Amino acid sequence: MAGLPNSDNRRAYILALAAVLCWSTVASAFKLSLQFVSPLQLVTIAAVVSALLMSAVVTHRHLWGELGQRWRADYRWYLALGFCNPFLYYLVLFNAYDLLPAQQAQPLNYTWGIVLALLSVPLLGQRLRGVDVVAGLICYSGVLVIVTRGNPFGLEFDSITGVALALFSTLIWAGYWLLNTRVKGSAAVNLLLSFLCGLPWLFGVVIWQGDWQWPPVQGWLGAVYVGLFEMGIAFLLWQGALRACDNTARISNLIYLSPPVSLLLIALLVGETIHPATGIGLALIMAGVAVQQGLIRRLFRNRITTAVQR
Repeated sequence: MAGLPNSDNRRAYILALAAVLCWSTVASAFKLSLQFVSPLQLVTIAAVVSALLMSAVVTHRHLWGELGQRWRADYRWYLALGFCNPFLYYLVLFNAYDLLPAQQAQPLNYTWGIVLALLSVPLLGQRLRGVDVVAGLICYSGVLVIVTRGNPFGLEFDSITGVALALFSTLIWAGYWLLNTRVKGSAAVNLLLSFLCGLPWLFGVVIWQGDWQWPPVQGWLGAVYVGLFEMGIAFLLWQGALRACDNTARISNLIYLSPPVSLLLIALLVGETIHPATGIGLALIMAGVAVQQGLIRRLFRNRITTAVQR
């Protein structure tokens, strides 16, 4: 790889792999934490922790002036972003994890990229490509294999509500990233403003429900872990990797390591026996995402080029 010293690229790969490892642990962290806290408690505590972390980052980078400028310019968009994330997205996602085995909820969440491509057609005026349709069909056939445990024609689900929530979370997450195109602040500033705007919604629901129970130590530890790593540190590591590398495509491809590693950790840490259908369905989902992003087309093109050169 040319363009940057090898040490910079090694640093980029180390940061990217660390981010992937963080993301690989969160499905297990969600499921284990939900044994001790409710979905609302988990997202509220985690969001507070993440907001504190991002406040420290903004302070360290001297970005408070930028934060004020971005708020005055785009406060309506930040209010919408905060409603989507952390409030609605994580509340829906954690309820899905509460109802489904982690090995089902986690792969379903990876279909959000397909949803993003499909939503871009009506919302951004982009053209619907044939490859997007094919990728969607591949992905959602994988979803059907997973949620029916390999019997797609039987249409028997562990929890139809959980499946609906998991798929709805992908719609929210895709919508969140489409809203992000409307704001221009730095990543840390945007994330902090989103969380500051989302916390009042969470506090409001907590007050409305009125039955907050003080979580046990295990619940606090799990929620703090989720807030630090899922909502904060992994994002910062990935951002640092993209800044340090000279080829973002190679770094971005590392994200495909996360789903299989996550399944392994679910088996080891949560104790779930991974159903064969989960592996097959996940392979279909990741293949669909690869088709949508053009990875398979580039792979075949590179192999053909190499063969011709030989």
